[in-house]
Amino acid sequence: MSEIQRTYRGSAFREDGLDRHGPERAIVIASLPRGADEEDRLSELRDLLRTAGADVEETVLQRRERPDPRTYLGKGRLDDLVAAVKAREPDVIAAEGELSAGQQRTLEDRLKTRVVDRTAIILDIFAQHARSAEGKLQVELAQLEYYYARQEGLWQHLERLGGGVGTRGPGETQLESDRRIIRRRKSALRRRLDGVHRAREVQRSRRVASAAPRAALAGYTNAGKSSLMNALTAAGVPVNHALFETVDPTTRTVEAEGHRVLLSDTVGFIRALPHELVAAFHSTLDEVRDADLVLHVQDASEPEDRRSARAAAVDDVLDEIGASELPRLSVLNKVDLVDAEGRAALARRHPEAIQASARTGEGIAGLRGCLAALARGRLVRVDLTIPYDRGGLLADLYAAGCEVKQEATERGTRISALMPVPAAARLRAALAESPPS
Repeated sequence: MSEIQRTYRGSAFREDGLDRHGPERAIVIASLPRGADEEDRLSELRDLLRTAGADVEETVLQRRERPDPRTYLGKGRLDDLVAAVKAREPDVIAAEGELSAGQQRTLEDRLKTRVVDRTAIILDIFAQHARSAEGKLQVELAQLEYYYARQEGLWQHLERLGGGVGTRGPGETQLESDRRIIRRRKSALRRRLDGVHRAREVQRSRRVASAAPRAALAGYTNAGKSSLMNALTAAGVPVNHALFETVDPTTRTVEAEGHRVLLSDTVGFIRALPHELVAAFHSTLDEVRDADLVLHVQDASEPEDRRSARAAAVDDVLDEIGASELPRLSVLNKVDLVDAEGRAALARRHPEAIQASARTGEGIAGLRGCLAALARGRLVRVDLTIPYDRGGLLADLYAAGCEVKQEATERGTRISALMPVPAAARLRAALAESPPS
């Protein structure tokens, strides 16, 4: 965590989520409209808190169409929350939705306890899991964007007038001075990310120019994308039962029926993924946008309505990054947790999907077959006769082609093979030239 983050707000939780006393103790508050999937949304928030390093001790739920604009909870539920805070003495209050700066300030003044919302928790998890230099820069930029927008409502002590070195004069408030510092830091982060983005673009352009097609794993967080990545490529991507375990993208080569496919594992999506993260991780999400095929990984063990809602959330993010029109293949992972009747129901509802289990290996061969078909779709069939005195061209063909069949004739070696379009064009051009003397 940077000094700027420490100065202005710091992380929603301790950097490792733990201290000598163990996980933080949290009370969850939620204001949900009637008909909302309360179980799913509250369960997801509990998982987020567990991943961030907090245990939920109590939940205060209110059902109303819109949260109270000033206090998030209505008067009665707020009184219940005050009583729960006195009894439990929690370390943090976590709101299921997004709090405005005013709501957060009012709750903290009333409860005398730290209050965070869902976005702050997600940002904190990303901060814990970012490992690469690019990932850390992206997370810090997203955090600064989030806290900058609510600085005025959170920091009443910054309204006093400032002066001295580092300010624009005695008439500037401390709040304005600190905002200027944050703006400078954001500009510096964007410049550094632009440099990283240009380097990534060079790498991506090389992959695009190569013959190997590209596939990307996308899906709701904790659907098992990294497990599938390991099953297909032995990539050794860390796998834990935690949300957003993968923040930095990983690209590996899959060998499928003699074909090479580049497979990328990307950050997991989530319902209402904070816009700060989508913007900051744009270059990372380009791994999905530039793919020839998106493997949409879903958790087969979830109830159908929940899985459909999460699939819709993934579709929303794909649409936001401009990847909605890409070819897509649904992969129903974790079928080892589904009984025979449930599998039959999945097959009826999703006849085009592949049922797979990264844990048992079931369906992995079929998935490799789909990746091989993707690779074949980018190749062209060439039927040529290579003169016997042009044996070097035959070697080039074997190096670039696959499914090669050859037959000796009077004129030379007759070849039938699948080749990338650029390689086939080069071979035809070389055959049209006069043989070397």
